[in-house]
Amino acid sequence: MSMESKCGGSMKSRLKKIFDKVIEVLFAVCLVAVTWLAVELFCITSFSIPSDSMEPVLKAGDNIWVEKLSYGTRLFNVTEALKGNRVEVKRLPGLGKVKRGDVVVFHNPCPHEWMKLEMDLMKYYVKRCAALPGDTFYIENGIYKVKGYDKPIGDVERQQEFSQTIDREGYDGNHPLMRVYPDSRFTGWSPQTFGPFHIPQCGDSIPMNERNVLLYRNVIEWEQRKELVWQDEEALLGGEAITGYRFKGNYYFMVGDKVENSRDSRYWGLVPEEFIVGKVWKIWKSVDKYTDEIRWERFGKSVE
Repeated sequence: MSMESKCGGSMKSRLKKIFDKVIEVLFAVCLVAVTWLAVELFCITSFSIPSDSMEPVLKAGDNIWVEKLSYGTRLFNVTEALKGNRVEVKRLPGLGKVKRGDVVVFHNPCPHEWMKLEMDLMKYYVKRCAALPGDTFYIENGIYKVKGYDKPIGDVERQQEFSQTIDREGYDGNHPLMRVYPDSRFTGWSPQTFGPFHIPQCGDSIPMNERNVLLYRNVIEWEQRKELVWQDEEALLGGEAITGYRFKGNYYFMVGDKVENSRDSRYWGLVPEEFIVGKVWKIWKSVDKYTDEIRWERFGKSVE
């Protein structure tokens, strides 16, 4: 065998080894990427906190892990949802259910028009669940309460302080930014005295009177994709008179711990179950947004 043949064979062998190594590396990279994507989609994902509405539990500049297994991972057509189209959302069985007091990430329920329910994949809120489907929620002397539930909901001390501030400075229910849900001009509700408000669960039935049209109009319009109005002493859904309504989904009442600076269910209403992404688990990074200083003491902190 000639020297040239041996050199050629040796070169081919080295190139083959390099090629095989590159393929192995690319395969490993793809495997890691696919695994991470699967984890992000089905198990846990990350969000950053832009505001102080959940202080002191969460601060602006915190980065949080949100786990999806507790409530069940959602399945839907992401491509269509990103286009702004209405999609059907299904949920895999979860390890548990949303509980009162859980800190939850969900889509901003009214991202484009006040009190009109829409699911925008790019807009999120993080709040505390104050009331579950089937609960009757109310605010008494500024304190959040659920009928038949005796444990405190959120930061009670802060709720009291906010109520005292309103006593001193007054409350303008006619101001658009201060009107509580659904419209304090008609209900007389305020951040101090709110409800009682029944939180719908799947299968609940209500009579369609003027008050219930006011309270549940955006929810019913979300479920039916038709306009609901009260006209000539009757409820018209898509132009047809109805005397009662049975809810198709579950809804939640979400609030911020920093009650004086949180736009939440007190102002825009209920959160559909399909909007819920998952439960806040831990803070994995925290950077002061004003000084860029790393807040090491918040790393790995559990969120409750």
